[in-house]
Amino acid sequence: MIKKLGIVGCGQMGSGIAQVAAQAGIKVVAMEVSDELWQKGFARIEKNLNRAIEKGKADEAFKEKTMGNLTGTSKMTDLADCDLVMEAIVENMAVKKELFAELDKICGPDTILATNTSSLSVGDMAAATNRRDKVCGLHFFNPVHMMKLCELVRTIDTSDKTIEAGRAFAEACGKTVIDAQDRPGFIVNALLVPYLLDAIRLLESGAASRDDIDNGMMFGCGHPMGPLTLNDFIGLDTMLSIADIMFEEYKDKHYAAPPLLRRMVNSGYLGKKSGRGFYDYSKKPR
Repeated sequence: MIKKLGIVGCGQMGSGIAQVAAQAGIKVVAMEVSDELWQKGFARIEKNLNRAIEKGKADEAFKEKTMGNLTGTSKMTDLADCDLVMEAIVENMAVKKELFAELDKICGPDTILATNTSSLSVGDMAAATNRRDKVCGLHFFNPVHMMKLCELVRTIDTSDKTIEAGRAFAEACGKTVIDAQDRPGFIVNALLVPYLLDAIRLLESGAASRDDIDNGMMFGCGHPMGPLTLNDFIGLDTMLSIADIMFEEYKDKHYAAPPLLRRMVNSGYLGKKSGRGFYDYSKKPR
């Protein structure tokens, strides 16, 4: 049973995972490279909880209890006694492997190590440790406090005990868990990424306008947002990284990044987080 969770990275995803775990009564230690960054993550959590109170979905007592389960740190050694440590850092294999090797030395022998990667090989990260049987993927979706899914990823070395613990943790956080094999994109992104890239290709070719592409999928297929809006929400730099990783693995043209996507990222148009992507978020309405 996971009673204490460590999280490395308290950005959008890390803070979201910290929030749902703390709401479930799990003690959380969130580690960032500076106190300023984990404090920023905790402020995001508090903002989410205040919004829930405004909507009548939570009260002050729930907020206080949740925030009381959170501890921030800038010291990796503070994660040593956690039952589970998750990484939610930059989507870069070299950086993740370096982190896993460090956590392997710091954490107790029974600590499970998990990654929130959406596209990289979990097994490659596990190979940087001496506990391959205790490494799994727990891919949560953004925004974590709202999205109900978690992909549980098993490598060729992951033990049944680790999988059971990972499943119990995600379910305690209120998620529906689906089992995925350790392959780039897992289940959701293997289906979603070609769709999102095809929407960019359609716009790039001049076959349809931005608004008509988005409206077509919203009103024709019942999607809550169009594919170009979703690209902006995910982050165009993130989409480019995922596309490159998946194309490198499969050499399938459906995963190849359209030139327009690469040009936009190179120009700093990263989507909603930068204020400009396929839409301009500095204006209201966008």
